[in-house]
Amino acid sequence: MCGICGFVSKNTITAEQLKLMNDAMYHRGPDDSGEEIYPAKNGYYVGFAQRRLSILDLSALGHQPMHSADKRVSVVFNGEIYNFQEIREEISEYPFCSSCDTEVIIAAYLKWGISCVDRFNGMFAIALFDRETQEVYLVRDRIGKKPLYYWLENENLVFASELKPLFGCPGFEKRIRTEVLSRYLFHQYINAPDTIFENVYKLEAGAILRFCAGKASTWKYWDVSEVYRNRKAEPVRDYGEAKAELKELLKRSVRMRMISDVPLGAFLSGGYDSSLVTAIAQEQSGEPVKTFSIGFQEEKYNEAKYARAVADYLGSRHTELIISEKEMFGLVESIPKYYDEPFADSSQIPSMLVAQLAKRDVTVVLSGDGGDEFFCGYNAYDKVGQAQKLDGIGGLVYHMCRLPGMKSAGLLEKLPSKVKIIAANRDKNTKTQIHSDNYAVVVKNMVKGEGKPICYPIEERYQEKNWQERRMLLDMDTYLPGDILCKVDRATMKYSLEARCPILDRDVMEYSYRLPHAFKYHRGVKKRILKDIAYDYMPRSLLERPKMGFGVPLDKWLRNPLKEQLMDMTNRDFLTRQGIFDADYVCNIIEKYVEHGDAGPATGANYSKLVWSYFVFQKWYAMYMS
Repeated sequence: MCGICGFVSKNTITAEQLKLMNDAMYHRGPDDSGEEIYPAKNGYYVGFAQRRLSILDLSALGHQPMHSADKRVSVVFNGEIYNFQEIREEISEYPFCSSCDTEVIIAAYLKWGISCVDRFNGMFAIALFDRETQEVYLVRDRIGKKPLYYWLENENLVFASELKPLFGCPGFEKRIRTEVLSRYLFHQYINAPDTIFENVYKLEAGAILRFCAGKASTWKYWDVSEVYRNRKAEPVRDYGEAKAELKELLKRSVRMRMISDVPLGAFLSGGYDSSLVTAIAQEQSGEPVKTFSIGFQEEKYNEAKYARAVADYLGSRHTELIISEKEMFGLVESIPKYYDEPFADSSQIPSMLVAQLAKRDVTVVLSGDGGDEFFCGYNAYDKVGQAQKLDGIGGLVYHMCRLPGMKSAGLLEKLPSKVKIIAANRDKNTKTQIHSDNYAVVVKNMVKGEGKPICYPIEERYQEKNWQERRMLLDMDTYLPGDILCKVDRATMKYSLEARCPILDRDVMEYSYRLPHAFKYHRGVKKRILKDIAYDYMPRSLLERPKMGFGVPLDKWLRNPLKEQLMDMTNRDFLTRQGIFDADYVCNIIEKYVEHGDAGPATGANYSKLVWSYFVFQKWYAMYMS
């Protein structure tokens, strides 16, 4: 686990400047660093740099940038290739010097070219320079565990694991892309390939960028919709067979992720996913696995007792920390520093706290991320299923309201909110993204100019009739990499901690696509097959309870201790100078929220998430743009 950055440029970027860029990510890799610049053809120079968090082969032989034996290829790499030992056996003719996975990447490229990534099972962001072909490749893992940004302008390329190194690159200008802000305010994150800045992009999950002679091209080597269709064509019909095979894949995945030369543990919330991962890890460990959870003094947010019960049953060495609201509140100021573009999923705060707790004892942790998206675990999927059942009636109501007489009377607008949402949901490309039009209108009106649509208009690409399955696929393309995995990456790397996600193993993900939806969602039971596997390890009574998440009292904060800051950043003169938001409209919205907890009596809806997104953006703006 590390941070990488570099460039391919005709502009003069010195070794000292490259080191400053690299050191902006010190927290991602405090154990070692390396910066090198190489001459290339046509007046270009290639710069590679890495900050290292040592996990495998702690010796100097794991230093990066790393080069092939013949000096043809140079690589910087962030992440882990879990099956590197298997790949190494296939290319035993290569003269390996180290025992780390970085060198396996080099040897695999020399044998198979850039298609070698098809063989890698892991989480990774890779930059590779081939002196023979004068090509530089950027590669990101299949589901987007590891981040990779790039700035492309004037036939020059600069890349980094975070945005901060780009800020220190000569010639970089911070020009905000206001067209992404409405979507950000609504979803609380900015999804790939977009970023907050012009000419800066996130390499999409499962993508490769090739840069040569000033030209860039990108393509997907692993695409959710394509892999889903291919694997779905090979269904597993027998539930017992599916359960047994999935269990073995999970055991193999956990076993690979327990390979480490530094202390390893697991996040344990007491929910199904983290409990199952911990149980499998404990089964394969010769000693108690170190587990970590946090609890909250406010009981409605507190899951600690459930985690403790699971830990006691499994026999893990459990560490629990009960935190106060004051401790959560103390991290608000650090959000823009470590999430260096606007990111407003408030569960980032408790995620940082549990990462800080784990770092006291371990350098690597296992997590249960991915179970909800791949096995139908979110409560939102219940609502999506209900909406599909009502869609026919909704369409009839919509067309009736569009009749000449009815349309002129504005009947659709007069319908009850829940009826209107179903009736107005007519776009086939956004069917599962059900939301209140009132809320969306407020979001759009806050930002000046035309922006990207609130919803992601990509659903038809999945060619899936079942709305729950379609929404799961959409979440794999958007919410999982853009929000969940970004949150975990920044929260853990803030404390130089590596998080590994066994459920996001390549083979587990692809096997899930072969399972009938009824194996995942059955008569209202979500994550059916994962739960049944978990019951092989733990009593049902330990795990059966309503789904909880990391909660933060946003309303209380925004209308009390953060109220003064919120009102300062909503000053009309400041907003007018800033030129991003509609000053009058935003002031009206924020004033109504602070006074009533909503955006006005016409909606009656609580707008704390929207106001939090706005607040986090302005905190980010104050740190990086003022």
